Amino acid sequence: MALDGAFLHTIQSELTARIGARIDKIHQPSREEIVLILRWPGGSGRLLLSASASNARIHFTSFPPENPKTPPMFCMLLRKHLGSGKLIAVRQLELDRVLCLDFETTNELGDLVVMTIAVEIMGRHSNIIVIGPDGKILDAVKRVDNTMSGVRMVLPGLTYTVPPLQNKLNLLTTDDDTLLRAVTSKQAELSKAVLQTVQGFSPILAREVAFYVSKGADLAAQELTEEQRERLRFSLSRIRELLKTGQSVFTTVLEENTPKDFSFINITQYGNYMKTRRFESASELLDHFYAERDRIARMKQRSHDLLKLLVNTTDRISRKLEIQSSELAQSERRDEYRVYGDLLNSNLYRLEKGMRSVTLENFYEDNQPVTIPLDPLRTPAQNAQKYYSEYKKAITAERMLTGLIEQAKQELLYIDSVFDAVSRTSSESELLEIREELAEQGYIKKGGRSRDKALKPQPPLKYKSADGFTILCGRNNKQNDKLTTKTARGNDLWCHTKNIPGSHVIVLSEGREIPDSTIEQACVIAAYNSKARESSQVPVDYTLVKNVKKPNGAKPGMVIFVDNRTAYITPDEELVSRLRVN
Repeated sequence: MALDGAFLHTIQSELTARIGARIDKIHQPSREEIVLILRWPGGSGRLLLSASASNARIHFTSFPPENPKTPPMFCMLLRKHLGSGKLIAVRQLELDRVLCLDFETTNELGDLVVMTIAVEIMGRHSNIIVIGPDGKILDAVKRVDNTMSGVRMVLPGLTYTVPPLQNKLNLLTTDDDTLLRAVTSKQAELSKAVLQTVQGFSPILAREVAFYVSKGADLAAQELTEEQRERLRFSLSRIRELLKTGQSVFTTVLEENTPKDFSFINITQYGNYMKTRRFESASELLDHFYAERDRIARMKQRSHDLLKLLVNTTDRISRKLEIQSSELAQSERRDEYRVYGDLLNSNLYRLEKGMRSVTLENFYEDNQPVTIPLDPLRTPAQNAQKYYSEYKKAITAERMLTGLIEQAKQELLYIDSVFDAVSRTSSESELLEIREELAEQGYIKKGGRSRDKALKPQPPLKYKSADGFTILCGRNNKQNDKLTTKTARGNDLWCHTKNIPGSHVIVLSEGREIPDSTIEQACVIAAYNSKARESSQVPVDYTLVKNVKKPNGAKPGMVIFVDNRTAYITPDEELVSRLRVN
């Protein structure tokens, strides 16, 4: 979702209310971002200007910038020409995505001059440009020469020219009849016709207009009924009124709690498919929207790194397990080695040094003939002793390999459980907990820094059954351990998917008998918070906590239990969401 011209108009209105504010400090956290610290009577704010190709924007932000030790040259230029400047005007190029901030400041001679910062929000062509009082460019965060654009160059010393306008109508200055004729003359679906006609409209805004007009039906712009034409007229005039009066409804659209889009009007086109959230101002909305998107992007990157580590670890253990299983299969020849030794010992008088093999009667198998390979460099007695040695080595190998193979299988189960926990994380603190767990288990190096104070450990997921019982669910293996071995009491109920990675779920009995309906809901929660979330008829074991034990030396989250029952459950996201407390 790009910031459109109509939404930018609401930012202009918000900034216009701060006319008279002075620049206190100027920072450049990154190549494409500028932060102006503005002060006004009774307050201050951080104004973020971004020319990012994917997240270009301008708004007040509550997040302090992380600045480089040495300010970039562009930042130094801003400080030189705009330090202590007073905001005197905020201008928008019609309803296009260009906002100009005019600051009154003094030049080197002490004369009052007007300097301008032009913020152009145009995808990969976004830019932040400083313009002197003579209209010439002082510099820009992205310089554009004639090899990069044949339309418009942005270089120091050139006269600033605005980006070419699209052939669209300005909603604020065009009358309803002209707009109506222009939209309905397009040979396109109504939403596309609105998008092609009205300046500053984003796809979500155009779709919302079309949704209001057609009540959800697909309509061609040229085929509107008279009633629909009037609804189109009303919808466009209503948006114009919102922009002029400043009575916007700042709304974000959420898909599974992830911000997908935003607008300055109420969004109804998605029905119940997506949720919406409202904000008090345009800046508050944009600050939250992009901060949340950045957080999710960081989450994806960090979870990707962890998942890659887990995949590599799984491959390594699997290869080791394959080798150990092959060696175990070899050790199963131990009885054959013992028989060879016995037969050779019983027939030493028939053997000579230098023989490469011998065929003897196997008195263990009704004297059936068996051919035994021999080492020609060894004596008959030494060949017999060699097979006895192989027999003893095979017994030792079998004992060791059986333990190592079981250990590798348990390790794979543990890694699978961590993989499941990572795939279900929803916060950076959860990822940090899992990373700490892996560090404690020796899979990654322990970090040199302590836990970020801002990233507090998340509590277990909390639910309330229809019968009023508290149900707790671990977010990761460390929480699973703590829930089962420390938080829960003996008569509480423990649930976990059968032979499937997932969370430990505890029903706190608090001295009461837990009814079947609560047990069923706890099993649904366990099935949903597991690797089998998308499956049906998931087996879930449940028993009293006193029947659950953690073996010494077991990996986090690994337990054994007895006297359990198994329920077959189909995960129900709606039910789980309804029972959720935190």
